[in-house]
Amino acid sequence: MKYMRMFLMAVVAFTLCSAFTMKDKEKPVYVFGIAASFTDTIVYYTEIQLLDSVLLDKDGFLPDREVYSYQLKNHIEYDLKKSNYTCMIYFSENKTKLGKEADKLKTRYGKGQGLSLQAIEPSTFTFKKPEE
Repeated sequence: MKYMRMFLMAVVAFTLCSAFTMKDKEKPVYVFGIAASFTDTIVYYTEIQLLDSVLLDKDGFLPDREVYSYQLKNHIEYDLKKSNYTCMIYFSENKTKLGKEADKLKTRYGKGQGLSLQAIEPSTFTFKKPEE
């Protein structure tokens, strides 16, 4: 009986200690971007890319998401020499779910009159985690 009580106390102490020392772990987050312009008929999109070691905030949003959007905008303006593009970033911890969202957006833009989709290859552009 004495050993059983000591064992239960050890289990309770271990459980309490581990519950308070657990920290949020960085998880892989998948991201893709799309860029459209009201003055051009080409809609650019990136493939789904992995952002490794990213921690979503308490509301489930990607921190510094505007930085990722500006990375895509800078690539389009400076490397592709296109201006006046609005860039949007989509993210998820679930790649399949994000893939469905990407397919839905591509279908929506593909149905647009006179719009053509053009992929941005990962060899020419990848999202980078901002320096802290």
